[in-house]
Amino acid sequence: MLRHLVPEQIRTPFARYSHGVEIPVGSRLLVCSGQLGIAADDAIPDGAEAQSKLCFEAIRALLREAGMDVSDIVRLNAYVTAREHMAGYMAARDAFIGTPPPASTLMIVCGFTREEFVVEIEALAAKVA
Repeated sequence: MLRHLVPEQIRTPFARYSHGVEIPVGSRLLVCSGQLGIAADDAIPDGAEAQSKLCFEAIRALLREAGMDVSDIVRLNAYVTAREHMAGYMAARDAFIGTPPPASTLMIVCGFTREEFVVEIEALAAKVA
């Protein structure tokens, strides 16, 4: 079983994430590349929330392919191109992740391969054997 860590000795998380997640010995790992907010038909919606939803649906498909689900996510790394995109990303993230939440990092970056992308999300998942 995954163990989510939020020690009392450090400040509580700023949002819905765990400070750490312990992965037991013998677990299978899935490392997901960064997913961009682009649909299978190459459509790229406007806004961080809509793009984040597509990123999370891509991550869900990768999890399914590996025989995993959202509860197996131990870490999310997300990148947005401006502070104003944080709220849209966080709304989509909070609708996607379960409880307890995974460890998470959110960074502001200067851009991605195409300027219409405003968010990219990568995930690490572990399936307990």
